Amino acid sequence: MSVPVDGLTTRQRRNRPLVIVHTGTMKGKSTAAFGLALRGWTQGWSIGVFQFVKSAKWKVGEENAFRALGRLHEETGEGGAVSWQKMGEGWSWSRKPGSDEDHAVAALEGWREIQRRLSAEEHGLYVLDEFTYPMKWGWVDVAEVVETLNNRPGHQHVVITGRDAHPDLIGAADLVMETTKIKHPMDAGQKGQRGIEW
Repeated sequence: MSVPVDGLTTRQRRNRPLVIVHTGTMKGKSTAAFGLALRGWTQGWSIGVFQFVKSAKWKVGEENAFRALGRLHEETGEGGAVSWQKMGEGWSWSRKPGSDEDHAVAALEGWREIQRRLSAEEHGLYVLDEFTYPMKWGWVDVAEVVETLNNRPGHQHVVITGRDAHPDLIGAADLVMETTKIKHPMDAGQKGQRGIEW
């Protein structure tokens, strides 16, 4: 590991807010992001989760767990506050009625809400789940996302998940991981199961 000549102290480097991207073809991107959010919650950070693709009616196990942690924080002060937002009705494998234009508007409105929260320094950690897709589909401008992330104030970590992360987003990130499939039970015809897929 090299030490950069940037005039920062070790403490300043240790406490630098990060942009993290979890991309790749295999499952586990969101799961890893929620694991990071659990760590942040134990540090007392406010956690903001924004789901961009999964249906608003689809309950994932992580949502139930984080909502419970949010209640625990409200009741005891333990951990950090939790906000879980679903951006529109979902528009991927769980397509809802409405045109692509409707879904694009909902995605952009979701991104505008995130921009407002970043400007107000509302959360210590943001999980933008499946956010690579609205960028890939042209519903949210990649250059604007990169500029907003680069200029966010204060100490706010941002984790973005999803396949096909744009090269400019990868370039702006501090940490990028890629999940690669070696083997999956669905390849042999097995269906998704509770506790594993959701």
